[in-house]
Amino acid sequence: MSTAGKVIKCKAAVAWEPKKPISVVEIEVAPPKAHEVRIKLVATGICRTDDHVLTGEIKMNFPIILGHEGAGIVESVGESVTSFKPGDKVIPLCVPQCGKCSVCKTPEGNMCDKIDFFEPRGVMYDGTSRFTCKGKPVHNFVCTSTFSEYTVCHVDSVAKIDAAAPLEKVCLIGCGFSTGYGAAIKTAKVRPGSTCAVFGLGGVGLSVVIGCKSAGASKIIGIDINKDKFPAAQELGATECISPLDFKKPINEVVFDMTDGKGVDYSFEVIGHTDTLIAALASCNMNYGTSIIVGAPPSGTEITISPTLVFTGRTWKGCIFGSLKSKDDIPKLVSDFMAKKFCLDPLITHILPFDKINEGFELLRAGKSIRTVLLFGDEKHTRK
Repeated sequence: MSTAGKVIKCKAAVAWEPKKPISVVEIEVAPPKAHEVRIKLVATGICRTDDHVLTGEIKMNFPIILGHEGAGIVESVGESVTSFKPGDKVIPLCVPQCGKCSVCKTPEGNMCDKIDFFEPRGVMYDGTSRFTCKGKPVHNFVCTSTFSEYTVCHVDSVAKIDAAAPLEKVCLIGCGFSTGYGAAIKTAKVRPGSTCAVFGLGGVGLSVVIGCKSAGASKIIGIDINKDKFPAAQELGATECISPLDFKKPINEVVFDMTDGKGVDYSFEVIGHTDTLIAALASCNMNYGTSIIVGAPPSGTEITISPTLVFTGRTWKGCIFGSLKSKDDIPKLVSDFMAKKFCLDPLITHILPFDKINEGFELLRAGKSIRTVLLFGDEKHTRK
């Protein structure tokens, strides 16, 4: 029986307030309005940014359905939607691409005016939510909310992908992989033969490693206090891995020692901590080095640095979503994955049924997972 045009009751993980466990409850998902699509999620990853909202480090409006790294199938479309149809495989986009604002029209820009992250509203363009629980509205998260069996997105926040793509893998392209890979390939524009240092070897950091290797970097130094992440980093392209806890001197001095006193050409901070942001900047060459901020810093964070760190010529640059233009670049990345230009399997350490979402967060916080992928419905649930 068709569900088009009807309210759908389904399971979703609702966060009622910060610093409390997520509750998997029944919600109602309204039909899509004009220029919107309703998506049946098949898989979603658990990203550190979701956890930052739960801990209160990133401020959002509650109650909220988190999740922004998903993949699914279009269930129905609203009025005036011509670019999607029921049955299309899609990835919801946490960074929209409206194609009309000045940012979208700028070749190097990707932070569309429709982004809902820095001054979050948690509602659709018309100011209302498509989610309700027990008759009360629930906010969405960065235009996606993939911790739900069904979600509704504006067409600006949806990308159609290869019909043969395995959704339980390419869901990572919805955020973590694209953010890291894009930071190396598009933001930094890593050159062949260059040297790189990656601070933080979680799912995004490892994706930076993949990007650096793809770009032809000759030395890729992985840096993390959790040595359990080193084997995966080396498998994906890190030439060596170090822990700051093994040294008495500052880690930026260690990096200089490892590069004959020159510092790396490119450094990437993929954690979001002020101390590692400064260490990453200080690790790159003082004249022509470039340091990229990839990790999302907590709301309200401030940082103080010596001007000499940049006065000599260093470039300090941030990026959202790896500087990728979402609707244009995500389908291309999925095609590259299908063409075996990179592998996502090493990034997925756990596969769990959606009901075990809190277990997935516990694995993330304990440093035991790189990416946990949650599967919905009747999908096969296995632990990798």
